[in-house]
Amino acid sequence: MSRIRLYLSKDTSSCAAGAERLAEAWRSRFDVELVRTSSRGAFFLEPMVERDSPDGRLAWCQVAPADLPRILAGNGGVPVSTIPFLAKQARHTFASFGVTEPLSTAAYQAHGGLAGLRAAQQMSPAAIIQEIKTSRLRGRGGAAFPVWKKWEVAAATTADRKYVVANADEGDAGTYCDRMIMEGDPFRMIEGMLICGRAIGAQAGYVYCRQEYPTATACLHDAIQAAEAAGWLEIDGRRFSIAVVSGAGSYVCGEETALLESLEGRRGVVRARPPHPAQSGLYGRPTIVSNVLTFATIPNILARGGAWHASMGTEGSRGTAVLQLGGRVKQPGLIEIPFGLTLREVLDQFGQGMADGARLKAVQVGGPLGSLFMDAQLDIPICFDAFAKADAILGHGGIVVFDDETDMLELSRHLMAFVADESCGKCVPCRIGSLRAREILETVQAGQATETDLALLAELGDTMKATSLCGLGARAPYPVLSALEQFPVEFRSRVRS
Repeated sequence: MSRIRLYLSKDTSSCAAGAERLAEAWRSRFDVELVRTSSRGAFFLEPMVERDSPDGRLAWCQVAPADLPRILAGNGGVPVSTIPFLAKQARHTFASFGVTEPLSTAAYQAHGGLAGLRAAQQMSPAAIIQEIKTSRLRGRGGAAFPVWKKWEVAAATTADRKYVVANADEGDAGTYCDRMIMEGDPFRMIEGMLICGRAIGAQAGYVYCRQEYPTATACLHDAIQAAEAAGWLEIDGRRFSIAVVSGAGSYVCGEETALLESLEGRRGVVRARPPHPAQSGLYGRPTIVSNVLTFATIPNILARGGAWHASMGTEGSRGTAVLQLGGRVKQPGLIEIPFGLTLREVLDQFGQGMADGARLKAVQVGGPLGSLFMDAQLDIPICFDAFAKADAILGHGGIVVFDDETDMLELSRHLMAFVADESCGKCVPCRIGSLRAREILETVQAGQATETDLALLAELGDTMKATSLCGLGARAPYPVLSALEQFPVEFRSRVRS
């Protein structure tokens, strides 16, 4: 009797939803060949099991171990291509997710892997940078700085050694696309790092992975070993080493200069700039620091051309936006779409509205430093410029939806307490300002504050925004002040007259 091949994600989120229980229950079945893949990111459908059919993959969703007989019989499966959550997307960076085995070099190449690196090997470093310039790619980690500008500076700076650093310290609440790449398609990030290394003349790379990602860290170690065994880790005939370094749980180490301090073995505190890392970064050498998603976007640009990438999105935000939708929605998961769809359209088309019994109160985009959007503000296009104009940040694409049971005063206190705990202490506005803001909010909660205290909170926020050394302190007041503006009753009802 021939074995039937079934596909099951090994992603951390899929396993949390029950995928590992299925694997354990079916491991001894002689009639099943179970292939562990990356995840499609439709977490509301997990655990999802797939099998091949003449017309493409079929999927069974929210599977329990007892469902195996009907899966083997082919009963009840739906074509993956018809699942609305996936069919409405335009996946390019995440095109092979749910399909390939994460650590298979053969599978990676079979689905177009290394095409970008091979193209880059036939180009001069200047031509590679020009292709990135043509693509109009902006960094996906939050700052949205034009990638080519950093590469051009690093390439033009003379040094005995240069570095490429992948920032995998993905600490924003509600974000997980970097983790999914590291666990599900690590070779794509490695390929992007190699292309960058050739463009700037780097000899070594590092992946700075947050301590809370043990599975991703293990996958990276295995992927680097597999890439080296396959002969991929070289640039112009010279070995390009890549090492994985685990962080120590500091949120501020997501900021590139604090990350570099940590990589050098010191406490992660923000460096004053200039010089910028592209001029003087790791060990005083030119260094490109970009997040995992940015590096994973690079191979397609070199393989398909900068003009292809620039043909998608909006005027100031080219390519695709990778969004991570969570909170009180019906359908949480990962979404890749061209920039330009509105926040409301994303919530309606992909999130399918609020969870049963819940009513929308606010949406936070960009992690704990992101502004809050009310229902009337949801028609904002998802692009860097529109968010900047609204005094907000797209950040790493995390979208968290809050319902009407959320206490906005407590949420504000929680966010400011987080900043006070995570501040590196380098500058006074962040170190002291976040602590004082938290104290004011706690005074409001205790019913001991006055209108003067609320005015002081607003003034303190403006000072932090204007004078903090990095984005942690500068962005911290935004969600608090937007909550104070949009939900004044929840604050002023607890203030002494």
